[in-house]
Amino acid sequence: MAATELLVIETLAPTYWADACKHLMKKDRVMKRLIPQFGQHCLQSRGDAFVTLARSVVGQQISVKAAQTVWDRFAALSEHITPAQVLKLKIDDMRAAGLSARKVEYIVDLALHFDNGAVHVDAWTGMDDEAIIAELVAIRGIGRWTAEMFLIFHLMRPNVLPLDDVGLINGISKCYFSGDVVSRSDAREVALAWAPYRTVATWYIWRSLDPLPVTY
Repeated sequence: MAATELLVIETLAPTYWADACKHLMKKDRVMKRLIPQFGQHCLQSRGDAFVTLARSVVGQQISVKAAQTVWDRFAALSEHITPAQVLKLKIDDMRAAGLSARKVEYIVDLALHFDNGAVHVDAWTGMDDEAIIAELVAIRGIGRWTAEMFLIFHLMRPNVLPLDDVGLINGISKCYFSGDVVSRSDAREVALAWAPYRTVATWYIWRSLDPLPVTY
């Protein structure tokens, strides 16, 4: 997870956020305690599909701090991070910014998919979550976790449960099982009470581990 920015519910929140909070506080004892701790802060989208996915690729398998450092260096290579501009960058410059050879390949492939229209950005709003995931995981370096982060942070889909996310699993362990190790099955069972707002509950579980919200 990358940069930290706050969002005020009255202005820029997803339209479902207030209803989701009411639902979760009614259905789940942990959410009833957790949600009021974070006041008016909620999920935020950067509004740029390519940047959201590129940041997700940069952040794979490294710490939040390291990911932000590498992204800042990478972003400084061009005035605007767009698919066309990324395709003009030199590989050596991207490597010097801190990207591994594999991540350079992934970001270039991502830029190619956007630049040549292989991804159907305009159609995503009318597609269901699994259809979008299927389209994204066809891109090199985009796995299910990255696709789910995209659904959450760009499309702000309300009912995403990213079971491959270590933070979510650790947060469920802390909040529901007194720190005991939990399985994906355990996490899925806890999340039954969260539907149809599993994205919102996930966001608050992340906040239980790190009070500063994250955006991609």
